[in-house]
Amino acid sequence: MANPILVPVLGDQLTRDLASIRGRTKDDTVVLMMEVWDEATYVKHHKQKIALVFSAMRHFAAELRDAGWQVDYVRLDDEDNSGSFTGEVARAVERHDPRAIHVVEAGEWRVQQMLEEWPDKFPCEVEILPDDRFIASKSEFRDWAEGREALRMEFFYREMRRKTGLLMDGDKPVGGEWNYDKDNRESPDDGMDPPERAKFEPDDITREVIDLVEEQFGDHFGSLECFEWPVTRDEAEEAADRFFEDRLETFGPYQDAMVHGQDDLYHSMLSTSINLGLLDPLDLCRRAEQAYHDGKAPLNSVEGFVRQLIGWREYVRGFYWYCMPDLESANQLNAQRALPEFYWTGETDMRCMADAIRSTRENAHAHHIQRLMVLGNFALLAGIRPREVQDWYLAVYADAYEWVELPNVAAMVLYADGGKLASKPYAASGNYINKMSNYCKECRYKVSQKTGEEACPFNPLYWHFMHRHRDRLEANHRIGRIYSTWDRMGEERQREYLDSAKAFLDTLEPAAKGWARSD
Repeated sequence: MANPILVPVLGDQLTRDLASIRGRTKDDTVVLMMEVWDEATYVKHHKQKIALVFSAMRHFAAELRDAGWQVDYVRLDDEDNSGSFTGEVARAVERHDPRAIHVVEAGEWRVQQMLEEWPDKFPCEVEILPDDRFIASKSEFRDWAEGREALRMEFFYREMRRKTGLLMDGDKPVGGEWNYDKDNRESPDDGMDPPERAKFEPDDITREVIDLVEEQFGDHFGSLECFEWPVTRDEAEEAADRFFEDRLETFGPYQDAMVHGQDDLYHSMLSTSINLGLLDPLDLCRRAEQAYHDGKAPLNSVEGFVRQLIGWREYVRGFYWYCMPDLESANQLNAQRALPEFYWTGETDMRCMADAIRSTRENAHAHHIQRLMVLGNFALLAGIRPREVQDWYLAVYADAYEWVELPNVAAMVLYADGGKLASKPYAASGNYINKMSNYCKECRYKVSQKTGEEACPFNPLYWHFMHRHRDRLEANHRIGRIYSTWDRMGEERQREYLDSAKAFLDTLEPAAKGWARSD
């Protein structure tokens, strides 16, 4: 093939209708796919995350070849692999002498900066195409955000509902309400036994990748013993089918519930496939909407699912690009404590933390309330440095890419942006965890005890956090009135809370260097 178009496809762009492939002819195109060391190690990603991405890439390459495309695939252990995207594109330019390079913009700021250097590095035309797999373009979000002091997801979500027509009755929301979150906060029932999610036995390709990951990334966090993720489009569609059939109906009421040892509950577990490009979020939303119209799922469950995809997912992507690069270094609360070692080991007497970290280690997954109101809440209350928390979340979750992880962690979990994204810090005492889980029943700490060595650490840490940030938070209309409760306690009771929190914080051992980043 003389002077073809070279189409690099990144690991989270595994979509047959990708803008750089769509409209191309198979006899005039070389698709380039690259497993590179830099992307596997810029943070030391969970072993399952690396295995998932590489396996999905290899399966996607096979799918393209079966469809008649020429695919130039560079494996991690190829002898001449340069270890970087730019280095591998340079080698591919030497091999194929393309007349042009067509690439879809990267999902992450760091990689996009790399792509924007390519026109000066290569002797052919380089065209960077918009990623039109999202409903809202970057410019559309920017136009919506400009001039707003606070960027609230709820208002952006309504624009996305109007744009897509999902769950709309003319210009009004189906059912009369935009948001049914108030109906989606049920505590877990005793004996809750959700149906098992779709799980997939590794095939020969995946087993080969698992062996590669164990050999090359043996010092990374996590286990590969329970690798059961979908790695092909067909498997991802099967997982979606199973969710819509077995779990969507109950997804809404229990989406905030937490049960010890129950890692999936009624969650879709589709985020890895969506973020890889194996599933179309808009198609999933339409399927959920149809389930409501067919009487197979209630409105609160369907609206909650739709809101996660065309509301929150679209919103955080727009927020990321609107706020970068400053978001990466934001630390408005001046949090300076090192990440505790137990975030990596799981060795803590806090039963909620230990269980969420166990699931993270075994599955490269914990559901959103574990991430926000257990792991994230602790990091917020303890004042852990945002960059260390960001690196941890980015490293340990199979669905974590910086565009979705960073806004969730820096802005929502840690309030490090000072409230541009969230209207208040998501700070909570042990009472919230007790209400939404069964963790507290057998915990070494007592959630009913507020101070002292036996108290649930979240209780004194909550007041310690509120006390040290009073100047900033007292004027917040959603949280400020809590200070009247604090003031009524009296100085002696206040001192008991603060001393209990300090005594607990003094026990925290900082994580050893090298867990998240080699440097």
